[in-house]
Amino acid sequence: MKRSSGARIGATVAMSAVTLALITGCSSDESKDSTDNGKEASASPTQAAKALSAADLEKLLLTTSDLKGYKVDAGDDTLPKSKSEVKTDKAECDPLAWSTAGLAPGDTEASASNTVAEDKAATATASPEDFEDAFNLNMTFVGLSSYDGDGAEKTMKALSDGVAACSGGYGLAADGEDSKVTKVSPAKASGQGDESVAFSQGVDMDGEGTANFTTEVVRKGNTIATFYTVNLASLGTGKVAEIPAEVVTTQVGKLK
Repeated sequence: MKRSSGARIGATVAMSAVTLALITGCSSDESKDSTDNGKEASASPTQAAKALSAADLEKLLLTTSDLKGYKVDAGDDTLPKSKSEVKTDKAECDPLAWSTAGLAPGDTEASASNTVAEDKAATATASPEDFEDAFNLNMTFVGLSSYDGDGAEKTMKALSDGVAACSGGYGLAADGEDSKVTKVSPAKASGQGDESVAFSQGVDMDGEGTANFTTEVVRKGNTIATFYTVNLASLGTGKVAEIPAEVVTTQVGKLK
């Protein structure tokens, strides 16, 4: 299948705009799913809280030794390196797009990211079935960011507000290519950390179908972890790639 600009964005940056939309919180029963299964957020961090440095966050990222059956890579060159490379047509949607791209969803310079993928190479053979199955794996983009004072809580609120504002979709431009997020809807959060929100986004794949992605954002103290998973074999099929629970649990467990 040819890889159009929409498909490429969907596999990398476009996902960024898709997943963050769900964070918008929604109302009534939906909010119970999207915000830590209805669990109350913990008390606000003190104003004296100081952000961790980017170097500190790098040390907290998952490594291959943390997760059996996964390979951890320092990053993905197809993902944007800065927020200036990701633009939406609605300012309220920016935090959603940023977190899906592994960038800090809030106002901070302290961030780090990597990629966690299922390790199927160790068991693969030379058979055609194994070559095909090699694309049927989940790849999760993990981002960490840290904030002074109550900046992390304010960022979570901005994400929730963005979900409401962007639920009908928004335009996304990344690396000089345009894409369209067609919808944003709430998803069930893991309940990890002090606050967690999850959301699904649908991305138009330039006539090759719609790609659906789920993103989860978890706050622990004044540090935020973002998770976005894509399965290359299911792009354009409408099937949603689930974020591996063990990736979320293990990463959040490493946060201070």
